[in-house]
Amino acid sequence: MPDHLDAAMLADHPQPRRILREVALMAALFGIYNLGRLISAQHAGAAFLNADALIHFQAGLGLPSEADVQSLALRIPDLISIANRYYAAVHFPLTALVLIWLLVKRPAEYTKARWSLALLTGFALIGHLMFPLAPPRMLPELGWVDTGVLLGQSVYGPDAESGLANQFAAMPSLHVGWAFMVAVYLIRATRSRWRWLWIAHPVITFAVVVVTANHYWLDGVIALLLAVPLVLVFDSRRVRRQRRPLSPVTKSPELQKARR
Repeated sequence: MPDHLDAAMLADHPQPRRILREVALMAALFGIYNLGRLISAQHAGAAFLNADALIHFQAGLGLPSEADVQSLALRIPDLISIANRYYAAVHFPLTALVLIWLLVKRPAEYTKARWSLALLTGFALIGHLMFPLAPPRMLPELGWVDTGVLLGQSVYGPDAESGLANQFAAMPSLHVGWAFMVAVYLIRATRSRWRWLWIAHPVITFAVVVVTANHYWLDGVIALLLAVPLVLVFDSRRVRRQRRPLSPVTKSPELQKARR
């Protein structure tokens, strides 16, 4: 194999050192994000005032009550139990697995996914700090049920200041935002005709966070409004790179044949 072809193909596959570096970077970013809970936990009063304002705003928009939707879901046997498990077990593990898979199998897509997710998480952290918001499950007097506590499946501690998660980080919903990005990058990175089924992931996630009373409608909507531009920006960068003149290495017939 020609030297230039060998070098180009190796560049398309991440080395173990890079994999470890990227995993460490993601862990560091996750740790920094979790520091936000220490600050937000001190703003419980503002979080409940913001919740009251948001509920009235949604009512003014004519959005249906999440409590009514949850009430319907509670009538379906085992549905809420499944929703609780989905909320607890899919969000972070699936996102991490997809990032690792992209890093190993689709390095170019991984770079875009990493920065999109990092920026979305950064914007969300700013939102969580500037607009702490008590989730619906903390407002039983308004008709919501904390389904995690009800069924003994809660991922949170007994109060807002316990556990690893920031319990006032409802706006925007990273569950919805990350799910949307996972679906987008998996659809881009694969060629199977079944890849479009990944659209179900953000749809199911949105439904889950509502029926479990962890988020309001606008939490998910705002997350999508933040995520969509980020995906489009990084996609436009990819298109511009594709339009650049090919380097001699990229033009190599051997490399083109190997990539096919």
